Amino acid sequence: MADTDSEGEPRGGSPDPDGPGHGGAPRRPTRLRGRGGGLLMGRPFGVPVYVAPSWFLVAALITWVFGGQLDRVLPELGGARYLIALFFAVAFYASVLVHELAHTIAALRFKLPVRRIQLQFFGGVSEIEKESETPGREFVLAFVGPLLSLVLAGVFYAGMQAVEPGTVPGVLLAGLMISNLIVAVFNLLPGLPLDGGRMLRAVVWKISGRPMAGTVAAAWTGRALAVAVLVGLPLATHAGGFTDEGAGGLDTLTDALLAAILAAIIWTGAGNSLRMARLREHLPQLRARVLTRRAVPVESGTPLSEALRRANEAGARALVVVDGRGAPVSLVREAAIAGVPEHRRPWVAAGSLAQDITEGMRVPAELAGEDLLDHLRATPATEYLVVEDTGEVYGVLSTGDVEKAFVAAMAKPAS
Repeated sequence: MADTDSEGEPRGGSPDPDGPGHGGAPRRPTRLRGRGGGLLMGRPFGVPVYVAPSWFLVAALITWVFGGQLDRVLPELGGARYLIALFFAVAFYASVLVHELAHTIAALRFKLPVRRIQLQFFGGVSEIEKESETPGREFVLAFVGPLLSLVLAGVFYAGMQAVEPGTVPGVLLAGLMISNLIVAVFNLLPGLPLDGGRMLRAVVWKISGRPMAGTVAAAWTGRALAVAVLVGLPLATHAGGFTDEGAGGLDTLTDALLAAILAAIIWTGAGNSLRMARLREHLPQLRARVLTRRAVPVESGTPLSEALRRANEAGARALVVVDGRGAPVSLVREAAIAGVPEHRRPWVAAGSLAQDITEGMRVPAELAGEDLLDHLRATPATEYLVVEDTGEVYGVLSTGDVEKAFVAAMAKPAS
């Protein structure tokens, strides 16, 4: 189904906003942690596959609806029809998994890391952690999912020719053929967050030379598509004669609800793609060297009041605790300083408020953008020691400053 992403975040901890399986509101860059995302089903190609709790809801809905269809086609099945319908629901989502694995295999072939695959309400998500380097790769990465769904539809159609129509295998194969065809066609619609939107983005990117131009075009097309789905799906269903006259009221409500859910998913995904693309465009402005605070070295036993006096005189905003040889050993936490009343600071040692420096807390001064966020996410802390290539201390980087810069980047208009 639609490749919409629950999180979607750039290298600050989100799935690739501009890759198949995207969307999701941006989050703080240094607080992002890998989430389980539901029930772990396995790790094909080393990529964890999760089933979200919402899948069980939609599986129950598919079982109920398809069971009703079986009762009309094969009334002799009785209650067993719901077991067969449940098998159909599982087989259908296995097809969705194949769709997502196509994205995953293509991404891995292009050396793009994939965080996870998640099966959820209305489809699946492949969380790809890097952006495609070229519009050609972007197009291929998006197209392989619908292509595999079309191949599966063809396989199930071929299977239908080998069984008797009107039998359980025949009905199951027909249902899987139609559902995979719908998945392929729906995902090929040219609007974000669908695969067709990724393909449109790649085409506009190729023509204009600007990834952002492609994202804007595909996202607004996606929003127009959302409106079309909201209004057009119920009308098309009734105009096509798909509604039983005896249950017109219930079917009308069901069609409207389905259209509203699909439209909301598409609209939200398109908006998230715009926001995340804007962030990606400004992400290189997050540079460790620019965001680093000047720091002064103090010994562990130095009274906090004296350490702060030295910092004020030097125009510094951070304290680094050093050993007898002048080597940095820990960082005084800003939050800990704020928690000490001013009248107690002469009797509190600066070292008692410090956090030991681990290897991951040493940040090269030249780190920027996605590389910087990846480094901070790998070792969560409130402050980091920024060092030059020579090992010389440059200063202290506060996660609060990174988060402020992250928010500021989000607020800037796209160029």
